Amino acid sequence: MFQGNEARTIKSTNWRGYRIAAWIGQFLLAIATAIVWVRVGWQAAIILLVFLIASFIFVLKDRQLPTLFDLLFVIAALLNAGGWIGLFYQPGPYDEIVHGYTTFSITLAVSFIVYHSMLSVFRSHRLLYIVTIISFGIAIGALWEIFEWVTATINSLDDTIVDLIMDTIGAIVASLLSLWALQEQTKSRSSNLDV
Repeated sequence: MFQGNEARTIKSTNWRGYRIAAWIGQFLLAIATAIVWVRVGWQAAIILLVFLIASFIFVLKDRQLPTLFDLLFVIAALLNAGGWIGLFYQPGPYDEIVHGYTTFSITLAVSFIVYHSMLSVFRSHRLLYIVTIISFGIAIGALWEIFEWVTATINSLDDTIVDLIMDTIGAIVASLLSLWALQEQTKSRSSNLDV
C-alpha cells in the first residue's frame, strides 16, 4: 500500500513497527482470552475470540489496511479483555472509555476495508467521506447496544445513552484519522506514479 520513505517513519499510518506491536498484542490477547474463559466464562471468552479472529483478518489485509489500524484494533480488544476480567464493573469511566475506543478502532478498520474500492472517489469529497465514516461508526455502536440489550448485558437506559454518545465520539475521531490515512495513501500513490 505504502512505498518508499512513507512506510519507514513512525509518523506514517503504515509504519512496520505498528504491525510488530499488533502481533505482540494478538499473542497477549490469546492469553487474555484463555484467562477470561477460566475466570469469567465462555460467553465473554467468545467475544474476545471474535476480536482475536478479526484482528488476524485485519493483519492479513496487509494491502488494504494501514498497520496503525491493526494495532489500534488489537489495543481495543485488549482493553475489552481487561473489562471482562473485572474493570467494567469498577467505579470510574473505564466502560465508557472502552466503548468509545472500541467503536473508534472497529470503525477505523472496517470502514477502510468496506470503502476501500471507493477511496479514490472519496479523495475529492472529504466531507462526504467523514460523514460516511461517522454514520458507519454510529451504526456499529447502535448494533452493539442492541446486542447488549437483547443479551441483558446492560439493562439501564442511562448506560445505553452514555454508550451511544461515546460510540459517536469514537466514530468522529475514527473519521478524522481515516481521512488522514486516505490523504497519506493518495499522496503515496501519486508520488509513486511520478517516479
